[in-house]
Amino acid sequence: MKKDTKDMPKGVFKYLGDISRIHHRAAFADVQQKIDKHKGSNAFLELATNRFSCREFNHHPVSSFKLAKILEAARVAPSAKNLQPVHVWALTSEDALARIRPIHTMFNAPVVIMVGFKLSEGWTRACDGKNWAETDATIAGTHIALAAADLELGCTWVGSFDPKKVREAFPETEGYEIASLFAIGHPAAAAAPSERHSSRRSHHRISPLCYGIWTIPVLCRCFLS
Repeated sequence: MKKDTKDMPKGVFKYLGDISRIHHRAAFADVQQKIDKHKGSNAFLELATNRFSCREFNHHPVSSFKLAKILEAARVAPSAKNLQPVHVWALTSEDALARIRPIHTMFNAPVVIMVGFKLSEGWTRACDGKNWAETDATIAGTHIALAAADLELGCTWVGSFDPKKVREAFPETEGYEIASLFAIGHPAAAAAPSERHSSRRSHHRISPLCYGIWTIPVLCRCFLS
């Protein structure tokens, strides 16, 4: 004989309802997590957007821990065929800083990092002889700048210097081409981005290229002319 549901205790219905809700929540518990994972984090984009060329530093020294982090970021930077033709020198002593400052003031930063490369150790593209060692050094430099920003340090990428004078001041760099210098330290209270910092090409300048690939004109101007 079929039992009338009216005769069933009310607690049973509540229990069954609770079970149903639990199963529903379990089925969709990781949906938002999966959506967020697919969308990615904004952390890197925020870091890349907010970093700026810092030209004013306070007197606080850079800790050896933070410097080691920056140098490790340079060490793990990718290079063509992983040939690693890049060499990095960290200037922290008063003697070393005194030797670099006549070449460039480096904004009196307490740490200066020099990035060099050897063409003979870089990968060369067979079709046109293009050597990628300088590109590898640029990638390492980008890691340095972003790592400094991630550690809340100020950093300026300096390219206005005489490489010959650097080699004369630092015989240790013999055999390397010096690609760039980095001034690193704790930003002064008055440190701020330049007026040109936020000036970027708008999104409408990003144009579709063959096969649905999107590219930025400033990077691929030769293809769009």
